[in-house]
Amino acid sequence: MQETVIPAASAPYSTLLYVLIPLLPFLGFLINGLLNKKLSGTVAGAIGSLMVLGSFLISVMLFWEFQHPTAQWLAPGATAHQAYTVRLFDWISVGTLQIPFTYQIDQLSLIMLLLVTGVGFLIHVYSIGYMHHDENVGKFFAFLNLFVFSMLVLVLGANFVILFIGWEGVGLCSYLLIGFWNKDHGNNNAAKKAFIINRVGDLGFLLGIFLIYLTFDSVQYAEVFHKASTMQIGTGVVTAITLLLFVGAMGKSAQLPLYTWLPDAMAGPTPVSALIHAATMVTAGIYMVLRSNVLFTLAPDTLHVVAWIGGITALFAASIGLAQNDIKKVLAYSTVSQLGYMFLALGVMGYSTSLFHVLTHAFFKALMFLGAGSVIHAMSNEQDIRRMGGLRKALPITFLTFLIGCLAISGIPPFSGFFSKDEILEHVYQHNKILWGIGMVTAFLTAFYMFRLLFLTFFGEFRGTEEQKHHLHESPASMTLPLIVLAILAAVGGFMGAPMFVGKHYLADYLAPLFTYSKALNPEAFATELDHGTELMLIGLSVAAGVLGILFAYVQYVSRKVRPSEDDAHRSAPESLVYHKYYIDELYNALFVRPVMWLSTGLYRFVEQGIIDPIVNGFGRVTLGGGQLLRYVQTGYVGLYLILIVVGIVLVLGLNLFRF
Repeated sequence: MQETVIPAASAPYSTLLYVLIPLLPFLGFLINGLLNKKLSGTVAGAIGSLMVLGSFLISVMLFWEFQHPTAQWLAPGATAHQAYTVRLFDWISVGTLQIPFTYQIDQLSLIMLLLVTGVGFLIHVYSIGYMHHDENVGKFFAFLNLFVFSMLVLVLGANFVILFIGWEGVGLCSYLLIGFWNKDHGNNNAAKKAFIINRVGDLGFLLGIFLIYLTFDSVQYAEVFHKASTMQIGTGVVTAITLLLFVGAMGKSAQLPLYTWLPDAMAGPTPVSALIHAATMVTAGIYMVLRSNVLFTLAPDTLHVVAWIGGITALFAASIGLAQNDIKKVLAYSTVSQLGYMFLALGVMGYSTSLFHVLTHAFFKALMFLGAGSVIHAMSNEQDIRRMGGLRKALPITFLTFLIGCLAISGIPPFSGFFSKDEILEHVYQHNKILWGIGMVTAFLTAFYMFRLLFLTFFGEFRGTEEQKHHLHESPASMTLPLIVLAILAAVGGFMGAPMFVGKHYLADYLAPLFTYSKALNPEAFATELDHGTELMLIGLSVAAGVLGILFAYVQYVSRKVRPSEDDAHRSAPESLVYHKYYIDELYNALFVRPVMWLSTGLYRFVEQGIIDPIVNGFGRVTLGGGQLLRYVQTGYVGLYLILIVVGIVLVLGLNLFRF
């Protein structure tokens, strides 16, 4: 893709406008953070929401201008839909290392801007009703705004270093928001777990950036990708770079084996789960791979790794979701599984398809997380679906919107998930039939466990306490309006990529310039198309898998009225294995946590206490003893001081005479 680097003055609008996109949420962070105790929850929520709304409106303006550019700002020779960068200031300049602080405006960054600010605004509005009772609501909105700021820096940066700054920023905000209710020790542990596991991935990402600079003598996207486009496919150094970058993506986007932090992250408030762990932060890894598509196209071995890790993660997480009873944990494992689908698409070079699923997933998963929050709000903080049931009458709006989300994620037409999931499966079918089979099984399991969640929560008889039943009520408008908007997006959002219905794949056509280099390097991968009969067959199988999953769930939990057991002794061995998440956390605890704790304890006892402490304390004792001896000289008698002076003079003179 060609890039036109133009001065800020000739860019559409002024440089200030580009600065305002991330700056407005940052101002919201400062205002709510500094005035936390002085602002009411409604005012703090209004400030946080309006700041994100401002960023969204500016993003819409830039998106429109990019679609319909005016001749005044086009650089000589530039055409519509070309990327352009806006240089804010010179940042790092050390020898040959030049890293300006620049923003890149292109198709990918604009779509991500709309996603982050649009969905982010809805979640902020929802949070006004959900968090109004919290004593630290101002701090909560400050952290939400800081997260949006970091995510906007991540997607706007024109080089890998600025990307990494935003990458670390969202990691910090994730830690702050997961552990927001820090009086609970479990929440603090979940926050630390997320932070530490992400650091493992981030180390790989950072090493990848170092190797990029050593290889291309630059970290600027335009320079790196242009130089990379002249290299041969399969070059060893590019394979090493992409593998390191993918390690970072595995941590941030919760892929095997670095996925265990995301289900535990449900300890944070529900809006946090919707914003960070459904719609934005966890897709940062997808964004990074999409941004670096040229490098990954040059590394087919890495793409195989990406595809298999994605496919296995999708199936593995979906199987765990079958037996979970915490309403947010089910959605968390669903998120891990859907992220696996996205990486599966990336691994077969379905780049635009992967972003398509990022968008549709953001709509229906944010919808379901917020719907789960509405249920938890009505159930007085109860999250166990075994103690729910029959809620569709008391929460009609929540039920209808949640149903739309379940239909979308299950791939039922014409809801959004159908189009993106079917497109992924078609791409995978062309490249690897085994991975396609894994994707189909995952589609069936997804429909089953999502409707298991729906039926156990909203159908049958109420299984909670009388007090909970007495207080059942629909959520306030500040919570239901975002649900309605997201439900509409989840219902119709798929038509942006539905050529069989609207005659044009708008999203793929819009994103095409991003993959110019990749298409030139591997045109066969982009030119392959299925015949009409095969395409219809795959669509039918995909829909059939979703419908079968729904029917199985209906028979099991509505017709037969089966209820999950609360006693581990009554579970079969396979069910118990899945319920306990294959004991992966226990395995990690045995392999990594305990050895590190034993090593730390040993080093503390034998090195810290046995060697270092005696040495440090010894110096202290010597100093203390010397001081105690010397203090006897400080008597306060002038006569003694005069005698000592005379003695000193005599010694100095004697030494000089002796020397000569």
